[in-house]
Amino acid sequence: MKQTMPVLREPQRKLRSSRKLKIVLLLLFIVVLSVLFFNSSISEVSTVTIDGERFVTADMIRKTAGVSAGDAYFGFTERSIERKLLANPAIEQAEVTKRFPGEIHIHIQEFPTVGYELSPQGQMTAILSNGLGIQTTKGDFVVDKPLLSGWKSNDPVKAELSKALAAIPAQQLSDISEIRPDPSKAYPDRIRLYTRTRFEVITAVSVFADKLETLNAVTETQRPGKVTMLLTDTYEPYEPDSTENLETTEKESTQ
Repeated sequence: MKQTMPVLREPQRKLRSSRKLKIVLLLLFIVVLSVLFFNSSISEVSTVTIDGERFVTADMIRKTAGVSAGDAYFGFTERSIERKLLANPAIEQAEVTKRFPGEIHIHIQEFPTVGYELSPQGQMTAILSNGLGIQTTKGDFVVDKPLLSGWKSNDPVKAELSKALAAIPAQQLSDISEIRPDPSKAYPDRIRLYTRTRFEVITAVSVFADKLETLNAVTETQRPGKVTMLLTDTYEPYEPDSTENLETTEKESTQ
């Protein structure tokens, strides 16, 4: 009876060795490509575009974000840049978008402007809805919000006033030309404001929001006069000569 010869397995060993060699070469190729990629300009930030800024300068935004052309594109995440930007008290919202290769787009939204202050040196400061004052560096904006006169920088009533003004519709807010502090024993947060429709209004920050509807009714149906809106509401029309005096006072206060 004839005996069969066992099958030799050497070809399989050669095949396995060939596979290992291919895997090693592939890994080496990937490593070389990775090194070349991360050392090439395609892995760097090429452009940083910014929009939405009004009083915060683009240079300040770039400095806060900590990103500029030439930085490693994969060295940061969108969320990490957004967190840095939101640390700026003037910025309410921030959105960062990365577009490969190398493009970074930053969109910000500042807190709404509710008023302005004019320093003795003539420097205009924008008052934001969170009470922050930020100096204006651009001259291409319209002063369409109230001028806050006679306020101390650290006055807590001023911060509360900023929040109250943020809740006023834009059209009505633009009608207010000036707001001054006018505290009393009964109302430490009492204010005196003047409108462009020639009304003088005495009220308090704590009740201002509740009195807006009443103020609207008066200014839309009555001729210019003095309005008091505190515990009770009163209205007194100006005499003809008083109207002229008020116009003169408003012109002087805005010069």
